[in-house]
Amino acid sequence: MTATAARPAPTPWRTEALLDGLGLGLFMLSAACFATLLELPGMPLHEALDAPLLRRLCMGLAMGLTAVGLIHSPLGKRSGAHLNPATTLTFLRLGRVAPGQASGYVLAQFLGGAAGLWLAGALLGPRLAAPEVHWVVTQPGPSGHPLAFLTEMLMAFVLMSVVLRASQSRRWNRCTGLLAGTLVALYITVAAPVSGMSLNPARTFASALLAGDYTGLWIYFVAPLAGMLLAAEWFVRRRGAGSVRCAKLHHDNPFRCAFRCGWNG
Repeated sequence: MTATAARPAPTPWRTEALLDGLGLGLFMLSAACFATLLELPGMPLHEALDAPLLRRLCMGLAMGLTAVGLIHSPLGKRSGAHLNPATTLTFLRLGRVAPGQASGYVLAQFLGGAAGLWLAGALLGPRLAAPEVHWVVTQPGPSGHPLAFLTEMLMAFVLMSVVLRASQSRRWNRCTGLLAGTLVALYITVAAPVSGMSLNPARTFASALLAGDYTGLWIYFVAPLAGMLLAAEWFVRRRGAGSVRCAKLHHDNPFRCAFRCGWNG
């Protein structure tokens, strides 16, 4: 009998990539459920909160807390909690994510986002497809595409600047999720009428795919990545390339690090 060749061991980051995709899927499920509760006419929350600004504030708080929970969960602590192709590609540019690893993360994020929203559709039924919810599609507001693009890019620049300053500091690393979640809450409250508030190509693609509505899709692929890359360039120019130590948003935890980690170097 001929011995069967041993199968190669999985790369050390494969599980983390899948977990990151799962994290975005959970984020999409949360977004769909809260948007339905808040925006669908006839829902008790919608009837109780008749002011759009108040509903956006509640949506912002819900999604900000969702982001904080995911980043600080065991899932996020192990995966690095990118949850966003623009974040992964920015850390690729900074040299803390390997090219093949970045491809795995980005693929998992796109698949996870779509799967999470599909599951939301199965649970919520036609309510999620109602015009007031529309599969939580992100689209430019009445001010048009240029302002939506600039808004998305500026928000991404500020978000990545904050993430880098916190995540690369031993003192503030554990606060990265709280700071990022606070910005998400603020952005949804203020910027949703202008750009739809995405910051995430995979998040927008999931909604566009299931709604069959690709209006302004290019904005949400280009602007978040451009803003985050600019923030990374600014950070490195001010602090030096050695100031970026790892791609994990929350590094001070007992889970292994699958990135090109420089904390112990």
